[in-house]
Amino acid sequence: MLVRRCAILVVEPREELEFDLSVLFAGEQALAARVAWLALAAHLPEEVPLEPGDLELLGAVGESLWQERAPLDARYGRERLERLLGAGLLVSDDPAHAGHRERDERIRETHWFGPSALAHFHGRWRGRNVSEDPRLSGFETIADMVAAYGAPPPEVAERTDSAERLLLPPPAEGALDAALLARYTGRNYDPEAVLPLALVSRLLQRGFGAQQVREVAPGTVAFKKTSPSGGSLHPVGAYVITRRVEGVPPGVWHYHPVAHALEPVAPLDAATAPGLLRRCLADQHWFADAPLMVVLAARFRRNFWKYRNHAKAYRALVLDAGHLSQTFYLLAAEAGLPAFVTAAVDDGELETLLRIDPLQEGVLAVCGCGLPSGKEETVEFRPEGRIAGKAR
Repeated sequence: MLVRRCAILVVEPREELEFDLSVLFAGEQALAARVAWLALAAHLPEEVPLEPGDLELLGAVGESLWQERAPLDARYGRERLERLLGAGLLVSDDPAHAGHRERDERIRETHWFGPSALAHFHGRWRGRNVSEDPRLSGFETIADMVAAYGAPPPEVAERTDSAERLLLPPPAEGALDAALLARYTGRNYDPEAVLPLALVSRLLQRGFGAQQVREVAPGTVAFKKTSPSGGSLHPVGAYVITRRVEGVPPGVWHYHPVAHALEPVAPLDAATAPGLLRRCLADQHWFADAPLMVVLAARFRRNFWKYRNHAKAYRALVLDAGHLSQTFYLLAAEAGLPAFVTAAVDDGELETLLRIDPLQEGVLAVCGCGLPSGKEETVEFRPEGRIAGKAR
């Protein structure tokens, strides 16, 4: 049997503080620090606890060249090898370990920059929601956070005294003003309103469609869209979730940016869709009633084909998603609709819904829009400067 280490692996010494009441009563320091060693691999969904001696073995097995297992068994112990193979930190050519090996190979083929891969895959959520986030769930309002943490950093960074500032002339009016100044994040959507198909068509084509298609080299096609993209690759695609769109059955669709067409992925059942989409949005119920949602998902190999193992490649993907969501916002504002974008989503639920392999294609954010309900149940910062709704 041949073995090697997985492609992307980081070992973290994580400190855990323990409180010992008996020591406190003895008049000594009651807090004790214990260090646990944890391994984080890009192809594994969870961190792996390490035992003493594991680090020496992992350091002795490289991630590139295969080596025979037998000498490693003799030196480090068969049980240790088997445990690390079972955990996926080591991979082998044995069919018994095919699952970990195949996932590791997909990571290698995609040309990830290691730290970016770890940040992406270990930042994914599965079965979690925003109300369970321990950093936020303990607070009902912003005032509660201020009471606990003190005031946030100043809203503006001021680099000089006011007397040294060079005041600029008032901005001239322009064609974009109406949409820019009307844009706001909607959190109170009408659960019955239906969007016209013509409007949705414009949102998708102008927001995510190819405005020009050009072959820049044999077998290599570049798009021009209304949003920029790193290397003109446009690796972030749009999956459309329709709930109430005129003439379109409720369902999940892949938007084809050249054909300007919806490709069916999965139907949505009217009875289960509300709960399913609320889970996909990590329990952000204030977005769940939107009649149209667009999931922004990155095809990693499209971007990393050019930027191989590059420290800036993943940042370019995130920027692409930001550009696309802002364009979508402005198109919605032009149509008189509030919109939203959120990265606090349940990646696992969405990957299942979209039927994508998370090692090849990853969810970055979800945006959506719809008609406002007219109610003020959840806080919104309206264009007229008024904050509406409950400040939660």
